[in-house]
Amino acid sequence: MIGLGPFPIAVVVALLAAAAAVAAARLWARRLPDAPSKSAGALVVDALFVGLLAARLGYVLRWWPQYAAAPWSVISIGDGGFAWWAGLPAAVGFLLWRTRSMRVLRRPTLVGVAAGLAVWLAASGTLTLLQRSAPPLPDTPLVTLDGTPEALSAYTGTPVVVNLWATWCPPCRREMPALAEAQARYPDVRFVLANQGEDAATIARFLQAENLALSDVLRDPGSDTMRTFGSRGLPTTLFFDADGRLVDTHMGELTRASLADTLRRRFDAHPTVPASSTE
Repeated sequence: MIGLGPFPIAVVVALLAAAAAVAAARLWARRLPDAPSKSAGALVVDALFVGLLAARLGYVLRWWPQYAAAPWSVISIGDGGFAWWAGLPAAVGFLLWRTRSMRVLRRPTLVGVAAGLAVWLAASGTLTLLQRSAPPLPDTPLVTLDGTPEALSAYTGTPVVVNLWATWCPPCRREMPALAEAQARYPDVRFVLANQGEDAATIARFLQAENLALSDVLRDPGSDTMRTFGSRGLPTTLFFDADGRLVDTHMGELTRASLADTLRRRFDAHPTVPASSTE
């Protein structure tokens, strides 16, 4: 599953976890005579914002070299770059500090955080199982820029990143340099750029104008790949292991950091070509 309606599935999971945290805190507070339930819910919301900020800062520091290459990407929170190991302690620490003089609210708010964490873990685990049961790389008929037929299934046997994009899509255009760099730095991973619905001349003009040296640029004239994987927006990036199994998805713009993170987590891939040699 890539998304629910127009929303990336990771955002849906995060919203469900946040709602569960607030609801659990308020319900637990109602059991106590001196604990205002609205205050408990409000404290949990504050803690969630503190945790998200700390998680983002932790992630940026972890992948600072990649963010430094494109500083604007630090604010591109749509890349999904959040470090739970930084966010969770920050949220809990904030609650302990805020409830130092309101001890009656401490337990309800901590119960809320625990409930939200449980929902997030359960939903994430369910999504992982759904991805593992997804069909392998399909025989979707694509075409190279010179008109040669090609099928996605032909890439089975090596880790594959399939990026669905179009030249008219601003976030697609912004993430292209990161994909071009990754294609040069990770030779053990195949990067397939499956253009959705455009002709070869349009694609070639774009690549030339942007000075992008990319291989495995394919055309999907009927946008069949989007329908196959249930993608509702561009760009969408799909990660397949060497057996052709879908192991991760990302709807929206990738940054260098989020791409490097996913490649390491899913494929244990490390760059074998220095960044300076790809520039």
